[in-house]
Amino acid sequence: MLLTVEEDIEVVGEAGDGVAATELCASSVPDVVLMDVRMPKRSGIEACVSIKEVAPSAKIIMLTVSDEEGDLYDAVKNGASGYLLKDSSIDEVAQAIRVVADGQSLISPSMAIKLLDEFKQMTRSDRQQVPTPRLTERELEVLKLVAQGLNNREIAKRLFISENTVKNHVRNILEKLQLHSRMEAVMYAVREKLLDIP
Repeated sequence: MLLTVEEDIEVVGEAGDGVAATELCASSVPDVVLMDVRMPKRSGIEACVSIKEVAPSAKIIMLTVSDEEGDLYDAVKNGASGYLLKDSSIDEVAQAIRVVADGQSLISPSMAIKLLDEFKQMTRSDRQQVPTPRLTERELEVLKLVAQGLNNREIAKRLFISENTVKNHVRNILEKLQLHSRMEAVMYAVREKLLDIP
């Protein structure tokens, strides 16, 4: 109801559980899916996987009650582009939809820190034994700022470059690392110890 009053957002459907959400996405192919982590019949994480199969272009934002949520890592790994707390204001939710629709990832800073901590504790044996692709100095700079939760506009200001240039760098980083989202790039960097994160 609240989202329908936003001029630039069109609500194309609602579903009450993970199975119905997947079926709805298959038929309507939405740009963005706003989904609860905890749902009947099929969890938000399971639905995330099945939605990506039936509507690969859909960007998924997960809603959760707590930033202690243990499913954060699984949600990101399975294709979620955003992760929001349920107590977020309607303005924050609407803005998250716009940001994710624009191809960026969105995660609250407190959750980003927890995510990075989780990756630091992962064993190196968990990764595939492949040589690390070489990123340029500028790409590493961009990756570090992405890891700090900055969006493209903020990164552009910080590095005194255009927003389009930042988008190109992020795209190149993802291509080189064969990853699908900004969050996956950060996780990869932490796991490979490419970043100096305290």
